[in-house]
Amino acid sequence: MTFDEIYFEHQKMVFNLALQYLQNIEDAEEVMQDVFVKVHDHLNAFKNQSSLKTWIYRITINQSLDFIKAKKTQKRSLFSNMLSLDDSTIKYEPTNFKHPGIELEQRESYKMLFDAINQLSDNQKTAIILLKIEDKSQAETAEIMNLNIKALESLFQRAKKNLEILLNPKGHR
Repeated sequence: MTFDEIYFEHQKMVFNLALQYLQNIEDAEEVMQDVFVKVHDHLNAFKNQSSLKTWIYRITINQSLDFIKAKKTQKRSLFSNMLSLDDSTIKYEPTNFKHPGIELEQRESYKMLFDAINQLSDNQKTAIILLKIEDKSQAETAEIMNLNIKALESLFQRAKKNLEILLNPKGHR
């Protein structure tokens, strides 16, 4: 399979998965480019230990998580350089959620949900995104995340419990 064939077959999957993590079209496009550069550069090293699709999923997840970490580091660095500002003038403004296809009246609910998902650990976030948003099976998700089914189930249950706490903090005191 040529690189062009791989790109055309997997570009929508990569973009949509990155968008689930980043909730910003431009950031998802940037990560998609990074993913395919990495796929191109490492295609000869791909050992067929997993499917090509699983390999690309893993690269996309890692690139998305790296992008989020880099943005957080960039924000912290920017804030620490703003010594003249006091704490009350610095406000965190979440990225606008621009996912195509979501009805206007649902945007606030989705934003609250993704704000909560973004507070989970990387593994919990990945489990929720793959199982519930990407609608992957437990077997596919376990393979992508390099976990056994039991570990995935446990991780998913912790993620659900943490999401419940984040979305309903008064009910869990």
